[in-house]
Amino acid sequence: MLVVCKSSFSLEPLGLSIASQRKCRQTGPVIFSVILSICYLFVLLVSAVVLDEYAKTEGAWILSLVKREYSVGTVLECAIKCNIETAFTCRSFMYIEKDQECLTIPANGKIESVLRRTSTSLYEKKEYLMECVNGIGMDYRGTKSKTNSGKTCQRWASKYPHKPNMTPSTHPKADLESNFCRNPDGDSKGPWCYTTDPDIRWETCNVQNCSEECMHCSGKNYRGKISTTENGYTCQHWNAQKPHNHGYIPSALLEKYLEENYCRNPDGDPRPWCFTTSPSKRWDFCSIPRCTSEPPRVVEELTCATGDGSAYRGTIGVTASGKACQVWATQTPQQHNRTPDNYPCKGLELNYCRNPDHEKMPWCFTTDPETRWEYCKVPSCGDVPGPAPPPAEEDCYVGDGTDYRGMVTETISGKRCQSWSSMTPHSHNKTPQVFPKADLRRNLCRNPDGDRAPWCYTTDPSVRWEFCSVKRCPTIYPERLTAVIADCKVGNGGTYRGPTSMTMLGVTCQSWSAQSPHQHASFTPESHPDKGMESNNCRNPDNDVNGPWCYTTDRNQKWDYCQIPDCAGLTCGQPVTKPRRCFGRIVGGCVSKPHSWPWQISLRTNTGVHFCGGTLIAPQWVLTAVHCLESSKRPSAYMVVLGTHTEGANEPSKQERKLEKLILGPGETDIALLKLESPAIINDKVLPACLPEKDYVVPPGTECYVTGWGETQGTGGEGLLKETGFPVIENKVCNRPAYLNNRIKDHEMCAGNIEGGADSCQGDSGGPLVCHAQNTFVLQGVTSWGLGCANAMKPGVYVRVSKFTDWINSQIKMNS
Repeated sequence: MLVVCKSSFSLEPLGLSIASQRKCRQTGPVIFSVILSICYLFVLLVSAVVLDEYAKTEGAWILSLVKREYSVGTVLECAIKCNIETAFTCRSFMYIEKDQECLTIPANGKIESVLRRTSTSLYEKKEYLMECVNGIGMDYRGTKSKTNSGKTCQRWASKYPHKPNMTPSTHPKADLESNFCRNPDGDSKGPWCYTTDPDIRWETCNVQNCSEECMHCSGKNYRGKISTTENGYTCQHWNAQKPHNHGYIPSALLEKYLEENYCRNPDGDPRPWCFTTSPSKRWDFCSIPRCTSEPPRVVEELTCATGDGSAYRGTIGVTASGKACQVWATQTPQQHNRTPDNYPCKGLELNYCRNPDHEKMPWCFTTDPETRWEYCKVPSCGDVPGPAPPPAEEDCYVGDGTDYRGMVTETISGKRCQSWSSMTPHSHNKTPQVFPKADLRRNLCRNPDGDRAPWCYTTDPSVRWEFCSVKRCPTIYPERLTAVIADCKVGNGGTYRGPTSMTMLGVTCQSWSAQSPHQHASFTPESHPDKGMESNNCRNPDNDVNGPWCYTTDRNQKWDYCQIPDCAGLTCGQPVTKPRRCFGRIVGGCVSKPHSWPWQISLRTNTGVHFCGGTLIAPQWVLTAVHCLESSKRPSAYMVVLGTHTEGANEPSKQERKLEKLILGPGETDIALLKLESPAIINDKVLPACLPEKDYVVPPGTECYVTGWGETQGTGGEGLLKETGFPVIENKVCNRPAYLNNRIKDHEMCAGNIEGGADSCQGDSGGPLVCHAQNTFVLQGVTSWGLGCANAMKPGVYVRVSKFTDWINSQIKMNS
């Protein structure tokens, strides 16, 4: 007989109960398979429609006193519970997949604080997150609570100062909670509210129309769909690299909302812009009108600064060195575009120190013609952490990592960490002021609240936080555990098929096919046939970023993670001795840990004098700069030294190699390949760096590192390998007139601090610029040139290696 699949979605992944599957099987295997497929497609369609109503954030949790708890099998069921909730207006729900636990709540991130909690996903109804109106706004559910004239709204349930006609009880479907602007009576002027002014009973609220294409301030938060520039050019898609290569990659800069080819402002320009589809026009501004509604208000800080000081509105008007600030509205002695007209909402009054463009602290242009700009000395709000402790000798953590002081800035899934002092994209209270002893510098992974490992908030708006890609320090295990320690995982352990079947707390795992002591439907050998779930071994069927796990045989603990060590080996870009990753400077001094940059080579004359750097990219191949080879094109004029920390190269680990061949880069580019007469011996002190993907452009703000024995200008550390780290600067920014004024070509890249102080210098030429990603250092640049060393607004320039990967590979193949 034919059975229509009308069962609930709770017991099986396809939405069929066991009983319904038994009935369906009576139709025969072929018909059953067809019906099952139809049911599966139906479930997918329903899931997509229902869940599209919600914005999902991984690792987020709202602590609400009012809530309803349900035990459900799928996230779709939880969404349906929220949609039909009768106890309150359900604005969001939280779902814990492994526990199959669903919590519906009346709050969302606009009403209550969002906390962090592992393995939990927060789903918020989009209609309650919108801060604009459709039509007359009867469906407006935002949080604006001030009227057109700036008066605060009275709570709808309150009877003072005005006795309302419309209350939560008289209009239960109008969402008259708190004092938010609403339109319960269909007023043609849109949302309104009773006011707290006894003389004015009610007023309309100025809420932007959802269909209105406009921007507030400089358009940093513009999310409209204009995709044509003011000069009529069509915008290039942000995820495209043709016709223009760029570093504004949507997947790496999720907080910038670089969608489709819509105009955006990811770099602090005066207004939104885009790269164009015209090869002759790299980028252009977009013509977007200013909104008539009230812009977001900044809680002004008058005597001190929090985070980067973007909210500082005090009256300090001198720089840290004592120079008077120039009035923002004037163009002498410094010409600039940081004017009150170009940067509204930034408080650019008189000559007061401000931070209109996301610098690291308030600054100003100076009245000294020789000094264009400087930072200001504005006091920090609250307790200020003392001097930062030195980095850990090894970039690993002990115990729960509360004392971890390493330099990792990336989560276990490869997401970039949000700065602790920043409130975007995630607002939080884990700040340097609240946790002064936790060393919450920059966006470094830390554990301020005693979690089980170092973590950070991420720059992905949909993932609130994650644990970091920092390893636990090795432990000396008894000999009887050697076999277990040899069992290891790669990455998050999605491919792990080892024999471990015990949680990190020593509890035996429940078999994946068993339903006792814990019932579960989401993760079984049938639902995930390719995940190796035949027994009770630890596995990672849902690609949990924290690694393999299992359901446990402890009735009081449904599931837990397993302690599976990472596999390690001598692979490119992964030094055995972890680098210090110092954000000091080569000019100014930061000595590297010996052999922590094992791909760094010293290019020398045949008499042994160091004059340039280079990077080992394969056992017999080194990458360097062409201008290092100007004195001679004969291989016999040079030699390469590997495996040393000192310029004197007296260590036993030293390897010397003569050159067999010099291969200059194509055209007039500053890149060259050196073939060694014999391959280097790869060990813990000599190791290649990894090459990047073809044409990959490093996103702006990425932390990268340069190393070398170059000029230190008398600041110490001479004769020892030194390092510095600084952010990549997108070519669009680097080519601004105040920076390098259109000198940077597509096959080059910029990196440095715009205030100066950290740079490569003479003697570092040809050496590596490596960037850290997924626990690996990738060679992204070859040190090429610069205007002086460590000068403000003059970052270093590097050959972009990703533009030459095809050339490198073809030359190695041709000359092997």
